[in-house]
Amino acid sequence: MTAVALPTSASPTRDAAPAIPVRAAQLGKTIDDRPILNAIDLDLESGGFLALLGANGAGKSTLLKVLATLTGPTSGRLAMFGHTLFDAQAHSRSASSAATKIRARIGLISHQTMLYHDLSARENLVFSGKLYGIPQPRLHADELLARFGLADRADDPVKSFSRGMMQRVAIARALLHDPALLLADEPFAGLDAPSAALLEATLAQLHQAGKTIILVNHDIVQSLRLAQRVVVLRRGRKIIDAASAALDERTVLQEMST
Repeated sequence: MTAVALPTSASPTRDAAPAIPVRAAQLGKTIDDRPILNAIDLDLESGGFLALLGANGAGKSTLLKVLATLTGPTSGRLAMFGHTLFDAQAHSRSASSAATKIRARIGLISHQTMLYHDLSARENLVFSGKLYGIPQPRLHADELLARFGLADRADDPVKSFSRGMMQRVAIARALLHDPALLLADEPFAGLDAPSAALLEATLAQLHQAGKTIILVNHDIVQSLRLAQRVVVLRRGRKIIDAASAALDERTVLQEMST
């Protein structure tokens, strides 16, 4: 399937020397005295494509939520794009303004679409565009809807869409502000084959365009094919961090289930 052209709108400010998107040291997250993440070290350079794998309950989605600034860590240190968001040793958290700046550089795709189902596809994107302060949000929304094959359904409420069509709208929303970092949490869940192929092609094109991507995925073979690098979590700990070319499905599966 042909890859979707990338949005040309809302170009982000380019740093003279781009800061590393993700730098985590001994990162931990505890919920109700139960450790969910334990001493995670993770550096991700600009333009990297990382697949985050693990069994259910390994901590993948929690780590993605921490990186999306949707929840805070409880130990360690986290810096994103040069801003320190949390440093337990220094007893400091970032100001809300810093977290807001980081969120403006992040696009989030989830297995939950996070759309307003009573609004149309266009209305969802225009609303999101206004929140990000994008000039001419309707124009950019229409461009993305056309590129994702939804121009003829732009005015229909998304509650009338199939799962695959809803996910296309959600992907368009995540890309609307041209984020530097794309976080994708099980984005293939429930997709039909054409929609999954479209998403694969889009992720590959975003990577080629220099975007930084973290993909949480259950499909090991697909992850090894798409990503440059693989991190495997087991019970909240990082047990593999290697180039995808150096791994195979059998090795990853064995480490996940040990």
